[in-house]
Amino acid sequence: MSHIFKPVALREYDIRGIVGKTLGVEDAQAIGRTFGTLIKRSGGSTVAVGYDGRISSPMMESALITGLIASGVDVVRVGLGPTPMLYYAEYILEGIDGGIQITGSHNPADYNGFKMVFGHAPFYGEDIQKLGRMAATGDWESGSGSVRDVDIEDAYVARLAQGFDGGAFRIGWDAGNGAAGRVIEKLTAILPGEHHLLFTAIDGTFPNHHPDPTVEENLADLKALVAEKKLDFGVAFDGDGDRIGAIDSQGRVIWGDQILSILAESVLKQVPGATIIADVKASQALYDRIAELGGVPLMWKTGHSLIKVKMKETGSPLAGEMSGHIFYQHDWYGFDDAQYVAVRFIRAIRELGGSLDALRDAMPKFVNTPEMRFQVDESRKFAVVEEVLARLEAAGADVNRTDGARVNTPDGWWLLRASNTQDVLVARAEAKDQAGLDRLMVMIDDQLAASGLVRGESVAH
Repeated sequence: MSHIFKPVALREYDIRGIVGKTLGVEDAQAIGRTFGTLIKRSGGSTVAVGYDGRISSPMMESALITGLIASGVDVVRVGLGPTPMLYYAEYILEGIDGGIQITGSHNPADYNGFKMVFGHAPFYGEDIQKLGRMAATGDWESGSGSVRDVDIEDAYVARLAQGFDGGAFRIGWDAGNGAAGRVIEKLTAILPGEHHLLFTAIDGTFPNHHPDPTVEENLADLKALVAEKKLDFGVAFDGDGDRIGAIDSQGRVIWGDQILSILAESVLKQVPGATIIADVKASQALYDRIAELGGVPLMWKTGHSLIKVKMKETGSPLAGEMSGHIFYQHDWYGFDDAQYVAVRFIRAIRELGGSLDALRDAMPKFVNTPEMRFQVDESRKFAVVEEVLARLEAAGADVNRTDGARVNTPDGWWLLRASNTQDVLVARAEAKDQAGLDRLMVMIDDQLAASGLVRGESVAH
């Protein structure tokens, strides 16, 4: 007995694919059997399992559990809910050695996948490749584990709201029919203020809009709600509740790095001089603001697993990505939890004067591109970045190599990096004015042309 995965399903931070094409129940069973084997060999015995609201998730859960118990480990089912609820269960339940959430995250409805934690640490990169190699040779333990259900939802919601001192705002919440819907209903029922909810019914067909709050068109319903009810601000969530988006009362998007800037100001009052981490796609305004507030800004690689590891290493209380993954170690557990971030965001707004609009107005005015993603052959994506770096360094450019090429110029900065999860290159640029931004875009296009590429149409995540 052995199992071969489709190589495209074994990604850097998780296992993900199109159900029935690149991912199926046989894969789920093999993931369970192999992950359970790894848990058992490390001296562990119990794995927590949760799942999101996708149509395929219950059948994937059933197959995953079949594989886990066949390896001889016991399973604690925490049921339907957001990914951070599974992380929370893995962290606080007695005797849990690892966890798996079945989720397609913010991908289209026909996708699904598996996010894994092993002993409170992310399971990614080489761990996932090793899992693939073990399954291919059938390197599995055998046994017969047990399964029990634990309802953790109410305890999780109570923990989210614990010590809340955020005042009474009028807030719009858009759950996007994602897995966090029920949690958001329960959370807003116990928070002070006035709460207007959109699309909290968990529905894996995502009938209202795609659940990715980093794409502005997906915030149209929330903008309409905030305008119609004259609310103070609005928050939105992705399909599995680990990424957040926000808008102010005027419907202006507060991007991931701007949310982080507001949260950092609050955290640095409580942890003066702390290191705050952001990814290479974040605005220079964020790094400058952290330094201005007496913190230590640290630019790091994009990827939720990579940032979690760096947080542990540096003792950072707060970190975030442009994609809306925001991580708290301050009063939390070090994982990305959009529901908890929403609570801290409300608290920070109250603490910093009570107006998100005013906080947004006070931010430096830069002109920047959204994240531009364009297709490139898998075999070329990392090579192109290396070619660009070599040319820039030979020319004496001011280059940061943390994750791809981030280039500082008198106009601002531009970034070119290879995606770890798709056959795409990612570019972004930010300048003080439009003329400067245009010059930065010419630099990006010139570098691509020198490597035989043209910046194509932007592709979805």
